Amino acid sequence: MTILVIAVIVLGLLFFVVSRSKKEGGASWVQFFVKGREAGFSFKETEMLRHLAIQCNFEFPITVFESKSDLDKCIHSLVRSIKMSGETEERGAQDFLSKLYDYRKKIEIDKSTINSISNSRHISEGQTLRVLVAGNGVFRSHVIKNTNEYMTISRPVNKKNPSNMPWPGTQISVYFWRADDAGYVFDAEVLDEVYSLGYPALKITQGKSLFRTQKRKSVRTKLHKAAFLYPVPSHEPPHQIAIDPGLKCFLEDISDTGCAVTVGGRADSGIRVKVQFALNNAAVCITGTVRSTEFKEDANRSTLHIEAETLPIEIRNHILGEVFGMMPEEDEDELPFRVLDGEMPSPGANSGSENAKSGGGLTADSDGDISSNVTVSVADPQSAANDG
Repeated sequence: MTILVIAVIVLGLLFFVVSRSKKEGGASWVQFFVKGREAGFSFKETEMLRHLAIQCNFEFPITVFESKSDLDKCIHSLVRSIKMSGETEERGAQDFLSKLYDYRKKIEIDKSTINSISNSRHISEGQTLRVLVAGNGVFRSHVIKNTNEYMTISRPVNKKNPSNMPWPGTQISVYFWRADDAGYVFDAEVLDEVYSLGYPALKITQGKSLFRTQKRKSVRTKLHKAAFLYPVPSHEPPHQIAIDPGLKCFLEDISDTGCAVTVGGRADSGIRVKVQFALNNAAVCITGTVRSTEFKEDANRSTLHIEAETLPIEIRNHILGEVFGMMPEEDEDELPFRVLDGEMPSPGANSGSENAKSGGGLTADSDGDISSNVTVSVADPQSAANDG
């Protein structure tokens, strides 16, 4: 009996699709539903996408599964509809929007595979490198010149190791992250120490094998937006909006899995923080862990790379709307500090803001909680902008 019921349902759905196809464009709609299934959409989601394609007046609606621009038009139409209807928190609409963003992200990431490289001769000049020397640690370097015979890199530096380390004949492993692509690694041997363009450098062999290791898991977009950075104890719920201003910083890039911010002074990795900023006139808060930092000594600033904790679907969709350019062009570049109705800023709010200007701090104790010791000074965004 159960098998009979399932068969009737399947036949009914097939009849619905075929009959609808005959009325609205023949077999192309059958192909549309097949493509939707291959793309991972449910029957209901494919039907919703079909309606969006009709609204956008595509000559060949099936292109939404292959064309970024056509899919973007569908997503933009859905975002506009959600906003106009006022159903911004309606779960079904947000779930469908999230599914479309996931597919859009997949198209973008898959494109990077086409642009991948197969040998070290294709590495661009200026590429940042991490050089691993067994027993001596990891060094920082960059490509100065790259030829068919050898690669010239800046003399690797590491503050924990002496600068007079003998390099010729040393076996090294070279790691690098290629923008909008993936991470790579290859083995090489140091041929000689030289001066190139007036800088101490090394000649190294080209890698016999170039391995593509860590692939991108998200798509990010560049920003330069004023924000607040807060130290967060381990017990605080993630993405909780703060009502007091924190340490001033700049949000430099963002994705649905994290962000990067610039602060004044040095910073530690491994601490839990949250970044709060305005996006399309709404306060957005991202809580996560600082996975790595980059210190620029000449500017006395650090870039913190933050891995976000799982985002609520509405916030994630809001961020992906910025990443893929689906947001309206009315975003106000205001700091996301507001006093909730019936509440007043805490007595230390102003002093905290002054601390942000003169030098605030973030360090982690042995349990990963934030201590009161100061190691991060945060420059005033206005003065930082003037410096840049």
